[in-house]
Amino acid sequence: MAAAERRNLLVVAHDPSPNTQRMVEAVLRGAAHEDIERVDTRHVRPLEAGPDDVLACDAVILGTTENLGYMSGALKDFFDRTYYNVIEHTEGLPYALYVRAGMDGTGTRRAVESICTGLSWRPVQDPLICRGSWDDAFLEQCEELGLYMAASLDTDII
Repeated sequence: MAAAERRNLLVVAHDPSPNTQRMVEAVLRGAAHEDIERVDTRHVRPLEAGPDDVLACDAVILGTTENLGYMSGALKDFFDRTYYNVIEHTEGLPYALYVRAGMDGTGTRRAVESICTGLSWRPVQDPLICRGSWDDAFLEQCEELGLYMAASLDTDII
């Protein structure tokens, strides 16, 4: 890979509340760290994201709320509309997941991981599960997630 080649990080995150919007902003802030030189990051909401977005990226961060022990309907809709269009073209795609969980996030994590396993996407770190009552520390964790993913792309680790 040429040193100057740009890399694309896609953030597909459901952000229906002010706090989940702050989480996405934190991910994007981390990915835009001043030391990241050749990564372009885009946030596309799940209901707007499609196969072309996935096919154009080098890695993806998935963000969802926990809804009744499952991923958001918006993220499930994204998977439903993209799955068969990308399955043969994105094997090994690096991904990370964060969940804003009011409960424990287990069912949400399991559901997303199951779909990503079916797609043969490769998790590059353990999911970030932001559990329980709101904590501003979630923002720092999300910013670190964005930074680590972008830095890993920037240095060709992933």
